[in-house]
Amino acid sequence: MFTFGYWDAVWFHLGPIPVDHIVVTQWACVLFIALIAYFSTRNMTVVPKGLQNFFEGLIVWTYDFFTAMMDKEHVARKWAPLLSTFFIFILVCNLSGIIPGAGHIEGFQPPTSNWNVTMTLALITFFAVIVAGVSEHKAAYLGHFISPHPIMLPLNIVEEVVRPVSLTIRLFGNIFGKEVVLGFLLFLAPFIVPATFLALAILLSVIQAIVFTILSASYIAGAAGEGH
Repeated sequence: MFTFGYWDAVWFHLGPIPVDHIVVTQWACVLFIALIAYFSTRNMTVVPKGLQNFFEGLIVWTYDFFTAMMDKEHVARKWAPLLSTFFIFILVCNLSGIIPGAGHIEGFQPPTSNWNVTMTLALITFFAVIVAGVSEHKAAYLGHFISPHPIMLPLNIVEEVVRPVSLTIRLFGNIFGKEVVLGFLLFLAPFIVPATFLALAILLSVIQAIVFTILSASYIAGAAGEGH
């Protein structure tokens, strides 16, 4: 079924497994990232150039930017791959929405405009925070749920639950809203919008990828930090 800018039904089946439009676009995004990574590292040189230079620069930037708040170097090295993957995957998914036909062609639906995708990413962050805390502080990590006083236990649990909910709604709401507005404006003024709105759509896509990843990094850093 197609609603304005949004396919919300199963497209085909792989045996008993239903595959919808979001999944197909996710496969395309993952394939695109994999191809970039492959061609960037196929013939690596000591002095990077071309695609290798771009990809290495992107990885170095994500490492420096998203792990800056982590006090422990080994924690930063441990979680940098996840954070870099978050940023690159979310960015590509967000930007897929500005390709002509996004949301209107079967099998082509920007993944982050669906709350199931953003919730999955948020749940990965949720469990990563727990793993980071337990791996650094063992059972003592659980003590933060009753800090500074056992009476705070319910509030601390609510805080932990609210984090993935907030991550889910923020990313989904912004990208879905962008897709709806972009689709509506393209319908009304197809020759004017590309010059006036696409730049803002790209900026929003980048900002939302950064916001999700930096919040995930801050939660992981807080769980692994000295405060627990």
